[in-house]
Amino acid sequence: MGPTGREGPRGDIGPLGPTGLPGSIGPIGKPGPKGEAGPMGPQGEPGVRGIRGWKGDGGEKGKIGETPVLPKSTFTVGLTVLSKFSSSDVPIKFDKILYNKFNHYDIATGKFTCHIAGVYYFTYHITVFSRNVQVSLVKNGVKILHTKDAYMSSEDQASGGIVLPLKLGDEVWLQVTGGERFNGLFADEDDDTTFTRFLLFSSP
Repeated sequence: MGPTGREGPRGDIGPLGPTGLPGSIGPIGKPGPKGEAGPMGPQGEPGVRGIRGWKGDGGEKGKIGETPVLPKSTFTVGLTVLSKFSSSDVPIKFDKILYNKFNHYDIATGKFTCHIAGVYYFTYHITVFSRNVQVSLVKNGVKILHTKDAYMSSEDQASGGIVLPLKLGDEVWLQVTGGERFNGLFADEDDDTTFTRFLLFSSP
């Protein structure tokens, strides 16, 4: 064999050969930065309703609460057949005790003294005979309610009622006003003159 000759000029590029087989998967690269959140998608359809659960065990029975004790203050008084009144502008002393369990009405003075602050209802019924009658319901010396009846014949009746807020120590009473000629209060076995008061509700 003779010596190798010189390298000839580079020839033209030949046609593209067939695609080779894919190589093995390379290593996973580092994650890129997190993108912005996209818009919220439409609300999905509601799911199927689940099966109803078992009824739970009943709780322990609670204790019976104590009934609050409400304050009480009530009286109803009247006049006896032999009662006589000649003075005006002083408390009428009702001496016929129909109910005065708590002794909040003083028959010695004719006055009710407030022992429980609150709102009270006062009412009175008067049988009138032989002369006119004019009475006032008085609170701490101030006339609050006035009742007048002009006597005509036989027997007349007069009455009054009022709701009053009272504080501890307040005093309330009935009195004749206008002098002797307006003192037609009357009572006998068949006709009463009464004075009643009861507590509607107490206040703190």
